[in-house]
Amino acid sequence: MIFMTLRGLHHVAVICSDYERSKDFYTRVLGLPIIAETHRAERESWKLDLALPDGTQIELFSFPSPPERPSRPEACGLRHLAFAVTHLDAVLHELMDVGVKAEPVRVDSLTGCRFTFFADPDGLPIELYETAG
Repeated sequence: MIFMTLRGLHHVAVICSDYERSKDFYTRVLGLPIIAETHRAERESWKLDLALPDGTQIELFSFPSPPERPSRPEACGLRHLAFAVTHLDAVLHELMDVGVKAEPVRVDSLTGCRFTFFADPDGLPIELYETAG
Protein backbone atom coordinates (compact mmCIF):
# COMPACT_ATOMS: atom_id res chain seq x y z
CA MET A 1 0.00 0.00 0.00
CA ILE A 2 1.50 3.34 -1.09
CA PHE A 3 0.21 5.17 2.00
CA MET A 4 2.55 3.14 4.19
CA THR A 5 5.58 4.34 2.21
CA LEU A 6 4.70 8.05 2.27
CA ARG A 7 6.68 9.77 5.01
CA GLY A 8 5.23 13.27 4.88
CA LEU A 9 5.13 16.36 2.72
CA HIS A 10 8.58 17.30 1.40
CA HIS A 11 7.88 20.53 -0.48
CA VAL A 12 5.33 22.68 -2.26
CA ALA A 13 6.33 24.38 -5.52
CA VAL A 14 5.14 27.92 -6.23
CA ILE A 15 5.70 29.68 -9.58
CA CYS A 16 5.78 33.45 -9.29
CA SER A 17 5.49 36.26 -11.82
CA ASP A 18 8.02 38.62 -10.18
CA TYR A 19 10.87 36.71 -8.55
CA GLU A 20 12.34 39.55 -6.47
CA ARG A 21 8.92 40.64 -5.16
CA SER A 22 7.97 37.08 -4.21
CA LYS A 23 11.42 36.37 -2.71
CA ASP A 24 11.00 39.46 -0.52
CA PHE A 25 7.48 38.38 0.52
CA TYR A 26 8.39 34.81 1.48
CA THR A 27 11.71 35.69 3.18
CA ARG A 28 11.14 39.13 4.74
CA VAL A 29 7.37 39.19 5.32
CA LEU A 30 6.86 35.51 6.19
CA GLY A 31 10.40 35.09 7.54
CA LEU A 32 11.18 31.80 5.80
CA PRO A 33 14.93 31.04 5.80
CA ILE A 34 16.69 30.41 2.51
CA ILE A 35 18.15 26.93 2.05
CA ALA A 36 19.51 27.53 -1.46
CA GLU A 37 19.09 29.92 -4.38
CA THR A 38 19.90 28.73 -7.89
CA HIS A 39 19.84 30.54 -11.22
CA ARG A 40 19.10 28.15 -14.07
CA ALA A 41 20.31 30.10 -17.10
CA GLU A 42 19.20 27.47 -19.62
CA ARG A 43 15.60 27.87 -18.39
CA GLU A 44 15.79 31.63 -17.71
CA SER A 45 14.62 30.67 -14.25
CA TRP A 46 15.39 31.13 -10.57
CA LYS A 47 14.71 28.47 -7.92
CA LEU A 48 14.62 29.46 -4.26
CA ASP A 49 14.40 26.72 -1.63
CA LEU A 50 12.82 27.92 1.62
CA ALA A 51 12.61 26.12 4.97
CA LEU A 52 9.72 25.60 7.34
CA PRO A 53 10.33 24.62 10.98
CA ASP A 54 9.05 21.05 10.48
CA GLY A 55 11.47 20.36 7.61
CA THR A 56 8.94 20.95 4.83
CA GLN A 57 10.17 23.25 2.07
CA ILE A 58 8.69 25.75 -0.35
CA GLU A 59 10.31 25.87 -3.78
CA LEU A 60 9.80 29.30 -5.33
CA PHE A 61 10.30 29.32 -9.11
CA SER A 62 10.39 32.04 -11.74
CA PHE A 63 9.81 31.38 -15.43
CA PRO A 64 9.53 33.78 -18.36
CA SER A 65 5.86 34.74 -18.92
CA PRO A 66 4.08 32.15 -16.77
CA PRO A 67 0.32 31.93 -17.36
CA GLU A 68 -1.90 33.53 -14.73
CA ARG A 69 -3.38 31.33 -12.02
CA PRO A 70 -7.02 31.45 -11.01
CA SER A 71 -6.73 33.19 -7.64
CA ARG A 72 -9.90 32.10 -5.90
CA PRO A 73 -9.43 29.39 -3.27
CA GLU A 74 -12.15 27.37 -5.02
CA ALA A 75 -10.23 27.18 -8.33
CA CYS A 76 -9.45 23.70 -9.66
CA GLY A 77 -5.97 22.47 -8.81
CA LEU A 78 -3.85 23.34 -5.80
CA ARG A 79 -6.29 25.21 -3.59
CA HIS A 80 -4.00 27.05 -1.19
CA LEU A 81 -1.02 26.81 1.14
CA ALA A 82 -1.95 26.42 4.81
CA PHE A 83 0.45 27.19 7.64
CA ALA A 84 -0.22 26.03 11.19
CA VAL A 85 0.22 28.77 13.81
CA THR A 86 -0.27 28.71 17.56
CA HIS A 87 -1.19 32.39 18.04
CA LEU A 88 -3.25 33.57 15.09
CA ASP A 89 -3.87 37.09 16.42
CA ALA A 90 -0.16 37.74 16.95
CA VAL A 91 0.68 36.59 13.42
CA LEU A 92 -2.10 38.76 11.99
CA HIS A 93 -0.73 41.81 13.81
CA GLU A 94 2.73 41.15 12.36
CA LEU A 95 1.28 40.85 8.85
CA MET A 96 -0.74 44.05 9.28
CA ASP A 97 2.42 45.85 10.45
CA VAL A 98 4.04 45.13 7.06
CA GLY A 99 0.92 45.99 5.03
CA VAL A 100 -0.48 42.50 4.40
CA LYS A 101 -4.27 42.41 4.59
CA ALA A 102 -6.03 39.24 5.70
CA GLU A 103 -9.66 38.21 5.50
CA PRO A 104 -11.74 38.27 8.69
CA VAL A 105 -10.98 35.37 11.01
CA ARG A 106 -13.39 32.45 10.69
CA VAL A 107 -13.99 29.32 12.74
CA ASP A 108 -13.80 25.86 11.17
CA SER A 109 -17.22 24.34 11.86
CA LEU A 110 -15.75 20.83 11.96
CA THR A 111 -12.78 21.42 14.28
CA GLY A 112 -13.61 24.66 16.08
CA CYS A 113 -10.19 26.04 15.06
CA ARG A 114 -9.75 29.65 13.94
CA PHE A 115 -8.33 30.45 10.49
CA THR A 116 -7.98 33.19 7.90
CA PHE A 117 -6.59 33.77 4.42
CA PHE A 118 -4.30 36.33 2.80
CA ALA A 119 -2.56 36.33 -0.59
CA ASP A 120 1.02 36.20 -1.78
CA PRO A 121 2.16 38.76 -4.41
CA ASP A 122 0.61 36.66 -7.22
CA GLY A 123 -2.71 36.16 -5.46
CA LEU A 124 -1.98 32.60 -4.26
CA PRO A 125 -4.25 32.09 -1.24
CA ILE A 126 -2.33 31.41 1.98
CA GLU A 127 -4.19 30.15 5.02
CA LEU A 128 -3.18 30.57 8.64
CA TYR A 129 -4.75 27.79 10.72
CA GLU A 130 -4.56 28.10 14.49
CA THR A 131 -3.68 24.85 16.26
CA ALA A 132 -2.97 24.07 19.89
CA GLY A 133 0.68 24.26 21.02
